[in-house]
Amino acid sequence: MNRLHYSLAEIPPVLLVFLALLLLFQGTWIFLDARKRGRFPWLWGLWGITSVPGPLLIYWLVVIRTDMKRHSKK
Repeated sequence: MNRLHYSLAEIPPVLLVFLALLLLFQGTWIFLDARKRGRFPWLWGLWGITSVPGPLLIYWLVVIRTDMKRHSKK
């Protein structure tokens, strides 16, 4: 039988708690940083709690990197 798919009962609870905390931390950090920069904080924050590390990488490319380029030109 193909063992590439796991049921929720087979995943250790410690791993689930770690993943939940990681998603919460990532979403909160993205939300607070986007609010500081004035860049749609609710959108970024909600998207930040959906997966790891995709939203964080895209946020870095779209928001942080463009802000760094903008400030270095001044």
